[in-house]
Amino acid sequence: MHALTGAGESPATLARRAGDVTRGAPPPADPRRSGLLLTYPTTSILIAINVAIYLLMLPHSPVPLLWRFHQYAQIPTAPFDVGTLMHFGGSEVVAVIAGHQWWRLLTAAFVHASFLHIAVNLWCLWNLGLFGEPLLGRWGLAWVYVLTGVAGNLLSLCWSLFTRTDALVVGASGAIFGIAGILIILLSKRRLAMPWEELRALRRQVVLFAVANLALGLAPQFAPILSPAEWARLHVNPGSLPRIDNTAHLGGFFSGLALGLPLFAKMTTGRASYRRRQRITFAWAALLLSLAGYALAKLVR
Repeated sequence: MHALTGAGESPATLARRAGDVTRGAPPPADPRRSGLLLTYPTTSILIAINVAIYLLMLPHSPVPLLWRFHQYAQIPTAPFDVGTLMHFGGSEVVAVIAGHQWWRLLTAAFVHASFLHIAVNLWCLWNLGLFGEPLLGRWGLAWVYVLTGVAGNLLSLCWSLFTRTDALVVGASGAIFGIAGILIILLSKRRLAMPWEELRALRRQVVLFAVANLALGLAPQFAPILSPAEWARLHVNPGSLPRIDNTAHLGGFFSGLALGLPLFAKMTTGRASYRRRQRITFAWAALLLSLAGYALAKLVR
């Protein structure tokens, strides 16, 4: 996934300005005093959890062996084996439904298949978190990550059942697309204090971010279009291209849009009102996801 950047301004500067446009979100602290990690604690904690899980998985990775034999070029894309990914919480149809391990829909949003996978996802999470945390608040951003990550993995699970495939799903990208989706809605509020031209420019960046990364997710599916000779000229092995779960991306993105709609009207009505609407929205979303999982389990039986 590509990172989000601001034209002429750093993401942190744009984030601080975005945090001032709504009375519903707590005013961001001054990064010059507290530093970025303390200014955006939820974004930092989410990244730290993902990194911690990756480090726990690292001894089971081929990376140490590749490093030992100086095969550095293969390290970024060297994948974990299926057993390791499942052990640390990957989502897969049989384990989730037949094994009743529904918690995997959440844990899969913190597990990554390779160093490149986690590096790209966390770079995107950091950039979007700088925008999302001031607008949503600390707990709000955490709930959006969890709910949209679960929604994306649940949609991927449904698609696997429909297509009769047994795909293993890992990664934070569903939740990242969810944050992008809700930001598109929140940055559409004309009554916010920031000039509409600037809000629209911020929203345009998030839209382009989502579209570009959805397009990148589709790109590997067109690998068979090229002949073996053409792939050889490009020095690319099509079998080494990553499999990207676009269903999880779409599930996260559209659930993010859906979460943003109830919050839209309350963004400028005061912090207490905005927080109350957040609690109601997130509670209903959690309930609906639980009911969807329950219905799916009953349907499969």
